[in-house]
This record gives sequence, C-alpha cells and structure tokens, in this order.
Amino acid sequence: MREPVDLTGRVGHSKGLRGDYSRMRADYTVDQDYATYTEVHQRTWRQLYARQRELVPGRACAAYLKALDVLETLDYGRAIPRFDDVNTKLREATRWELAPVPGLLPDDVFFAHLAQRRFPTTVWIREPEEFDYIVEPDVFHDFFGHVPMIFDPQIADYLQAYGEGGLKAARLGGLKYLARLYWYTIEFGLVREGGEPRAYGAGILSSPAELRHAVEAEGSHRVAFDLIRAMQTRYLIDDFQKTYFVIDSFAQLFEETAPDFSLLYRALERLPELEADAHLPTDRDAGR
Repeated sequence: MREPVDLTGRVGHSKGLRGDYSRMRADYTVDQDYATYTEVHQRTWRQLYARQRELVPGRACAAYLKALDVLETLDYGRAIPRFDDVNTKLREATRWELAPVPGLLPDDVFFAHLAQRRFPTTVWIREPEEFDYIVEPDVFHDFFGHVPMIFDPQIADYLQAYGEGGLKAARLGGLKYLARLYWYTIEFGLVREGGEPRAYGAGILSSPAELRHAVEAEGSHRVAFDLIRAMQTRYLIDDFQKTYFVIDSFAQLFEETAPDFSLLYRALERLPELEADAHLPTDRDAGR
C-alpha cells in the first residue's frame, strides 16, 4: 500500500479541510506559532524524517540531496523546521522564501505567491494515527518534498513562471491542463541522472512506497517528458501513479514550458484526454 496524499489542493481545489484559517491575513499567510507544536508533533516529525531520509540516497536527484545537506545544518531532522531559519538560507540560494499558510489555498492565491517567489507552506502536521495516510499536504510533505528542490535555481525559476502562467490560465480556461503539468513535474516528476531515473517531485520524495515504485518498480510506466502528452493525461490521487514523465534536465523543463500557453490551451481542447494508465505508440520509454 502507498501513503496517499491528496495534492489537488495545490491547483484546482480551494476548499480547506484542515488548518486554522481564523487568523490568516488577506494573502492567506499566518504566523508559524512554533509553541503550538507539541512533543507528539515533534516526535512524529522525527519519525517521518528518519524513515524517509534513509530512502532518498540513490533514489532522489542530486540537487535534492545537496539541498538536504544544507538544511540539515539547521537540525532539520531533529525538529519541525522554523520557517525564518530556512528562509535565510533560501533567500541566499534562489531569492525565494516560504510563506506559512493554514492549509489549502484558492488557486489565484497560490499562483500569486509563486509568481512573487513565495512558496505556500502548510504549518500543521499530521497526527500519529495519520502517519501513513493524509488527505492534504502537511508541513512534512511540504518541507521534505518541496523545500529542498526550491534551492535549485532552475526549479525556482520554473515555479515562478508557473505561478505567472497560472494567473493567466485561470482566465483562459486552461487550469486543468496546468494542474496536470504541476502534478507530473513538481509533484511526481523524475529526472534522468547517470542513465537512471531519479525523483524530484515532492509527492514521490515524501512517500516511501511511491519513491520505491516510481524509481525502481519494473512495472512503472516511465516515459520521456512530452509537454502536450503530460497535459492531456489524467492523474490518480489515491494510488500509485500509472505514468511518470522523465526529463533529461531541469533546463529542459524550463525551456519546454517557457512559451506562452495561450495557443496550447486551444489545441488541447481539441485533443482527447488520456487515462492515467494510457500507453501510446509515440511514448518514448524512459525506464531503467
């Protein structure tokens, strides 16, 4: 069994099911009230971190592992990170910062933060009984999965461009296509390094079962990244992904998604939607 996380709240879903929204500001940010984290919360963080930290070497991409080393100088694995401390390192690396938020955000708010180089980061952490299953992204998913990759300059620039594109997509009716792109890159993307697939997507990196499945399983359908193919393809929120898109480099991802998507959305409206497990004759195998 996998450890599912419903990540649709990142794009295309605006209902906050978890988190305290009563004290948020107009931009949906809140203070990280560190005193509210109990010893149970801290122990949950340490256990989650220890389990996943053992698995990422040899499965995560080099940029991720390099950033993890930087974060561990802040006692990253011993306690829930303090946003202010991480922001000092992150601003130096890529001019980004983390914006503490109570939970899921409306699409326009999420995009606006990304466009201004702020990554909305959830403050709450799962309870012990949710150790292997959460419905929404919590602070562990966001920190362990997303934050290290924002230290990479090309991913950092890609996320900013994605936020700018998202604000436009909402007006052009392209939101579902952009959601799929986010899903198959930032959440469940693979990059080829040394001839092998390595994870850079947060949904893979923060899940022990999905990490093994995505990178190593013989039955995983890994295909070379194709922008239109990815944006045509539906995804799963309650099981392993049936298709993983593999990029050759982060530069490739940034370059292929740089053009204006306005015409692309019109073209996609005329193309069939593909099921998550679709196998096409044009797919270029990117397996092990």
